[in-house]
Amino acid sequence: MNNKSTSPITQHKSSPSCIALTLYLGNLAPSGRRSMRSLLQQVAMLNKWAGPLEHMPWLTLRYENVAAIRAALRQANKSANTINTTLAAIRGVLKAGFLLGQFPALEWQRIQAIDRVHGKSLPAGRQLGAAEINRLFRACQSNHGHGIRDAAILALLAYAGLRRSEVSSLNVADYVSRSGRLIVREGKGQRQRELILPMVARSYLRQWLRSRGSAPGSMFCQLAKDGSYQPSLKINAQSVYGILKRRARAAGIEHCSPHDLRRTFVTRLLEQGVDFNTARQLAGHELVQTTALYDRRHIKAQRQAMVNFGF
Repeated sequence: MNNKSTSPITQHKSSPSCIALTLYLGNLAPSGRRSMRSLLQQVAMLNKWAGPLEHMPWLTLRYENVAAIRAALRQANKSANTINTTLAAIRGVLKAGFLLGQFPALEWQRIQAIDRVHGKSLPAGRQLGAAEINRLFRACQSNHGHGIRDAAILALLAYAGLRRSEVSSLNVADYVSRSGRLIVREGKGQRQRELILPMVARSYLRQWLRSRGSAPGSMFCQLAKDGSYQPSLKINAQSVYGILKRRARAAGIEHCSPHDLRRTFVTRLLEQGVDFNTARQLAGHELVQTTALYDRRHIKAQRQAMVNFGF
């Protein structure tokens, strides 16, 4: 798989490969960008490339290289979803190179013909129960400044289904406390949406904004160890992940991710009789099929069926 003609890597930052990679990743949402960078890093390792992703010779890949990557991932027992998403990342970079006029049209057509891997994995992530949600919020009562902020962040994850990148991108001006209206401006695929927060989420957010103050800027800022606010330092998506991880540990519940709270939000909507299209809109999905992947109702039904099963 290692392309000997391109090793060692001597590509400059302004090379066609770098430009193609930058264009591809730049058009993704922050969460997608992180995932695709990680997958492309694995591709680089398979090719025995070393150095920053931007320095790697992506546009030297040919049909046989990509087919070999697919085969290597299958041999490593990667899931069908991981393999197909990795192929999509490679194609994304090569498509950018093709559109730039830096990648051969014939090779692009041949790579397009590489089949997807068929198969279905168990659903990723999990749904949290009501008791776990309550324990998470109780864990935020342990300290003042951090606790108030973290509870507000958890409220937006659990009661509004926001992605962690959406939470970190919120500004104070995006929320109208009187009506509970929240505008999510940094949605996936640059799709904005408007939500009316439930009363319980408004309560947590109101406490935080009262403590933070009404100064314009990022809604969620970093806090010093003594609890003092640092409004010029906004939290990032990784910080949101870390906050939930710490609170879950303090609450004594099984590990959960921000996306698990998002799955819980969508499943709870459906359990309460909300139709799929409305749930799709609230979650900020483009397709109903995507929303269906978040539905965990069948797991509870299957467990209950097996509990009652007998002859």
